[in-house]
Amino acid sequence: MARVMRREFRMVLSSPGTMLFFFALPLAYPIVYAAIYNPEVTRDMPVAVVDRCRTAASREFVRHADATQAMKICGYAADMAEARRWWEEKKCFAVIEIPADYSAKVARGEQGVIQFYSDASLLLRYRTFLESLTELQMAIDADLREVAINTLGVSGVASAGGSSIQTEAYFLGDPQQGFASFIMPGIVVLILQQSMLLGITFLGGASNERRRLNRGLDPLAVEASPMATILGKACCYVILYIPLSIYILHYIPLWFHFPHLGNLLQYLLFILPMLLATAMLGLTCICMVSEKESAFVVFVFTSVVFLFLSGLTWPRYAMQPFWQWIGDMIPATWGMEGFIRINNNGATLEQEIVPYRWLWCLTALYTLTAWLVARLRASTSRAALQPNPRN
Repeated sequence: MARVMRREFRMVLSSPGTMLFFFALPLAYPIVYAAIYNPEVTRDMPVAVVDRCRTAASREFVRHADATQAMKICGYAADMAEARRWWEEKKCFAVIEIPADYSAKVARGEQGVIQFYSDASLLLRYRTFLESLTELQMAIDADLREVAINTLGVSGVASAGGSSIQTEAYFLGDPQQGFASFIMPGIVVLILQQSMLLGITFLGGASNERRRLNRGLDPLAVEASPMATILGKACCYVILYIPLSIYILHYIPLWFHFPHLGNLLQYLLFILPMLLATAMLGLTCICMVSEKESAFVVFVFTSVVFLFLSGLTWPRYAMQPFWQWIGDMIPATWGMEGFIRINNNGATLEQEIVPYRWLWCLTALYTLTAWLVARLRASTSRAALQPNPRN
């Protein structure tokens, strides 16, 4: 096992392609993703106004809308046709249309309706518009209620002010409501898994190429039992990825000011079985990689699938049972779930015992499959060493 581990270290450090996947990819990808997703929130998005009312009440509504963090009034359009041209020219991403009877309805105590047209091609932009409009609507409604109560002379109720029910929102794990703070803690875990899988399958593809050129034998392989082979290689990969895990899981959130409440020791202990399960999964997948270039196909195909099955972009409870079962077999699924709760919400390892146990179960499962693959490859090598009876 020690000889296998030493040989695997030499193979990794002597291969530029493997060095790229094992080191350059996990070192650069988190910084690139974090830089792309910053700034985390969308602010001062241009909005056009079509004011058919032209009263003090409508102008006050527009001033309040311009004062929000999300909207910046870029100008008044003469009609919806002109506002549509601004939209098509990307001068604005939303249009506020105030009807002619807005002030009259508000003065009579009726419901005034204002049309809002938003570009929904970017969900983050639409969500920010929706939240700002909801807060603006509640604030204006509270002011109108207070004016109405004062007019009726109920000073005691008016002095209370505001709405009858006051709401306050606390966003656990993502207080800034930023997109990067939401998605990056899960993405970094997936980067750890995918970069390791890519490096292992790349090494496996190179070994398979050497076996084809040498009648089923790999001249660079160490003669050892199948169990010693997979354990030695897995130890090599895990040792290499422990400092990378500290860099990705600890320093990246600190540098980019992402939510970071967890304890370093807690999530390192949690991520250890995920690294082992990923290493064994990669050693299982080398039977599907005939040459080095095939590793890219495996990486590109599985990255998007694993991201969706993890529940980061769509909740797992809303998936079909079959896809939930497939997601359960992916180490990063449980790695994301546990790490996000430890890192963002300050959970302890004892509180995340369910994903922790799942990761150890996957480690045992993929150790078995990796041993079967290594045993099959060893039997093929022994068959190649036997003399041919025809000769």
